[in-house]
Amino acid sequence: MTLERCGWCAGDPLYEAYHDLEWGVPQHDDNILFEFLVLEGAQAGLSWITVLRKRLRYRERMHNFDPESLSLWGEVEIAALMQEPGIIRNRLKLESTVKNARAFLNVQEEYGSFDQYIWRYVDGVPVQNSWQTLQEVPAQTPIAVAMSRDLKKRGFNFVGPTICYAFMQAVGLVNDHVVTCFRHNQLKGRT
Repeated sequence: MTLERCGWCAGDPLYEAYHDLEWGVPQHDDNILFEFLVLEGAQAGLSWITVLRKRLRYRERMHNFDPESLSLWGEVEIAALMQEPGIIRNRLKLESTVKNARAFLNVQEEYGSFDQYIWRYVDGVPVQNSWQTLQEVPAQTPIAVAMSRDLKKRGFNFVGPTICYAFMQAVGLVNDHVVTCFRHNQLKGRT
C-alpha cells in the first residue's frame, strides 16, 4: 500500500522525504526557523526542489545558518559565495541573508527568541486547514501579509507575503497538507 501525499512532492525521493518528515512540522528552534527564512527567500522565483537540492551546501557554507556568524559577514564573504556553484548565486539574496541575520538577532533580543516572536502570529497554535485539493491552498493569507509587513519594518528582506506564507507552511505555523494526505492527520494538534 502506498501512502497518499500532497501532489506537489510526488515522484522525487528528496521531495517526498522533505514532505514526509519536515514540511508542516511545528518548529520552535531558532536556528531551524532562521534556516527556513533564508531558504524561502532564496527560493523566490525558483522551485523549492532547486533549493532542497542545494540545502546541504548552504548549510556548509553558511555555518549551519548561524545568525550570529552570518551577521558579521561582509563583501569578502559575499564575493566568495558568488563563486560557489552549490548554492543559488544571487547577490541580492546573499546580501539579504546577512541583513536578515542582523534583523533576526534584534528580534531575538527584543522577544527572547525568534520563536516567541513568530508564533504569536498564530497565537502559539498551528492553523489547521482542511483543503480538499492543492488548488484550494492560497499563496498568501492576511496573517502572512501582516507578518511580511512587520518583518520588513524590522529590516528583513525577501519576506513578501508569499514567501512568508511558504515559511509558515514549512515550519508548521499552518497545516496545509490536503486532507487526503497521510500527514494531515498526523500533524493535527501538534504544536
